[in-house]
Amino acid sequence: MIKNLLFDLGGVIMDIKRDDCVAAFEAIGMADADSYLGEYVQAGFFAGVENGSLSPAEFRAAVRQVIDREVTDDQIDHAFGCFLKGIPLHRLEELRRLATRYHIYLLSNTNPIMWSQGIRRYFSQQGKDIHHYFEGIVTSFEARVMKPDPAIFRYAERKLGIRPEETLFIDDSQTNLDAAARLGFHTLLAAPGTEFYTELRNAGLAE
Repeated sequence: MIKNLLFDLGGVIMDIKRDDCVAAFEAIGMADADSYLGEYVQAGFFAGVENGSLSPAEFRAAVRQVIDREVTDDQIDHAFGCFLKGIPLHRLEELRRLATRYHIYLLSNTNPIMWSQGIRRYFSQQGKDIHHYFEGIVTSFEARVMKPDPAIFRYAERKLGIRPEETLFIDDSQTNLDAAARLGFHTLLAAPGTEFYTELRNAGLAE
């Protein structure tokens, strides 16, 4: 019996566009931004700020080492934030509707720069806070490990107090879903171009 819905963020709830982020970093002088930024997981010092091994200040210092001009913290943060395109209000409404039937949680590969400057703001557009939509939240920079590493799912189990056999994990990455399934989670793919609530209804898990 499914009691919990564990949501990925980017590509499922929040719209993202990797190419805009790559272009923004290139615009401030990072010639090889494309090699660091992925749709589902980052590389190099971008991975470091997402897995918690680098602080935001250390990340910005690493960016400056590969840029051929002076850039401010705000310019770097703005370029990173270009990954995020916003959350349609109807998705927030669907989360609230699902919360009448399930416990709703979030599990996201993200970083403190996006979290503090963009993500929290998009969840406040109805005068609410992100915690209004989720009973518990796990981020990769807090857990110090990224999906699809099994350790982040075990961390989520402990922090959120959930059991895999009672939890449906919803993600847009099949690799992440496969990792969760091996640990006993139920899984649902919200592929690009689909809506998570449509997939839940198609699976008979929502009305």
